[in-house]
Amino acid sequence: MPFGIQDCKKMEVVPGTAFMSDQDDLPPEFADVPRERLKHGTGRFKDVILVPQPSDSPNDPLNWPQWKKELILVIVGLSAAVVGAYGPMLSPGFVEVAANLNISIEILSQATAWLILTLGLTLFLTNPLAKIIGRRPIFIFAIIIMFATSVWGAAVKDYSSFLASRIVAGLGMAPYEVLVQCTIGDLYFVHERATRIAVWNMFLLTGISGGALIAGYIIELDGYQWAFGVCAIFFGVLMFGVVCLVPETAYRRDSVVVVAASDKEEGSVHMKLAHDHDAHHVSEKDMHNSYPTGEAAEVEKKHTYWQSLRVFTGRYTYAPFWKIFVRPFVILFYPAVLWAFLIYGTTLTWIVVFSVVNGVIFVKEPYNFSISQTGLISLSPFIMTAIGEIISGPLNDWICMYLTKKNKGIYEPEFRLPLMVVAVIFGVVGFFGFGATVQAQTHWLGPVLCFGFANVSLVFASTCVFGYVVDSYRPLNEEAFVAINARNLLTFGLTYFVNDWLAEQGALIVFSILGSLFLVVCLLTIPLWIFGKRIRSFTGRNEWLQRFMNDDS
Repeated sequence: MPFGIQDCKKMEVVPGTAFMSDQDDLPPEFADVPRERLKHGTGRFKDVILVPQPSDSPNDPLNWPQWKKELILVIVGLSAAVVGAYGPMLSPGFVEVAANLNISIEILSQATAWLILTLGLTLFLTNPLAKIIGRRPIFIFAIIIMFATSVWGAAVKDYSSFLASRIVAGLGMAPYEVLVQCTIGDLYFVHERATRIAVWNMFLLTGISGGALIAGYIIELDGYQWAFGVCAIFFGVLMFGVVCLVPETAYRRDSVVVVAASDKEEGSVHMKLAHDHDAHHVSEKDMHNSYPTGEAAEVEKKHTYWQSLRVFTGRYTYAPFWKIFVRPFVILFYPAVLWAFLIYGTTLTWIVVFSVVNGVIFVKEPYNFSISQTGLISLSPFIMTAIGEIISGPLNDWICMYLTKKNKGIYEPEFRLPLMVVAVIFGVVGFFGFGATVQAQTHWLGPVLCFGFANVSLVFASTCVFGYVVDSYRPLNEEAFVAINARNLLTFGLTYFVNDWLAEQGALIVFSILGSLFLVVCLLTIPLWIFGKRIRSFTGRNEWLQRFMNDDS
């Protein structure tokens, strides 16, 4: 294999590896690919073989019009943005909110920690349900919960009710931690996904930063209850959008990918078709015989608009609930998923730490910011995140297509990883720089810019993480994303005591330790780049794992 990636010597078809290019300089051993039977992209992607191959059914989400796909992404993305704002939006007014509720700042920050814990635990419930009954009922349930708890938060008078509203809100926030990425996997082909993951990530991260930015003014002028009131208005509008414009995107499809297979006796390489959920054990004869044909389109009629609004559209897996519940714990020990958990977990948790400590650091000497000024700190990550997302997604897709062409049309999920270099650069500057500038009491511009750089690091890291996992283990996306977002348990622990830690040891030590941990975790990308394909081969060859993780009964 080129680029330093170690090839697999023990498995013909490695999960995640796909053939997706009709370039002219293919070697002779690729000539037997039945290209007339393969579906291709359009426009500038007309030479790209679609991965996964869609069925011929008009109800297959991969066949939906592009405007419909983008509309769904915008609606669930905006919902994720408001959900992202809901958690840390009170951070600029921590001092005032704590005084209003007659509690300490430490107790108030612990309320945020309990919200995060509820969110993290709820993921292990919403994932099995979404796997069984589909995405739509879970999205609807979640948006209703968010609307109700926003109204509740606007009406609270004491801390007990406030805490209860935050904990219940975790139930509604959880699906937007996992199902948006899964929806992207449902709707888009491999060459489109990184850009859409970047769009979702932009919604989420700008929601986190933009929420604090706006909430600072709301809290200062009208009180913290109106921060919840504004969320209630947004969730009310988005609830209408989810119910009326977001149909079910889960689809039972025997989709086919084109994979490279080697002939050990002759030493040659040829192409064959494989199902994306069990390519490791399907024979070549079965793969060709099961290739989708136009017959499906004659059998299945296109759903009407009203049919598409059904909340429950059947079961999408017949595996026992307990098995689906356990799978995220099992997949967490897949090396690639564990890497994703560590990268995303540390980076996003450290970003949440900023939100928790900013309301304490900047209201004191030497900055003496007001609540609204503290909120304005989020303008830095808001702008930088938007710029980073505009660049990271398209750049990631372009790098993948470029490396695929250089690799004779064979795509490897590891091609998603090069942008981790950019994530490391911005993260080191952001985390170490924030601690140093706060400790040295520099001009406020120093820590504020470092706060923005840390968020840009998360932008590039998450594009790599989710793009890699989606492409490596597509049939297990829900389980993988639940495992990755178990990082909420890490976030809970850190936010629970970080203000006490900050008061005891100071910003320099705290953020130097966080920055060092971030750097160590990011360095794990190097062995993943080298041995990632062999790791995917190992999990694909393990018969027990394949039976347990993929059996539909």
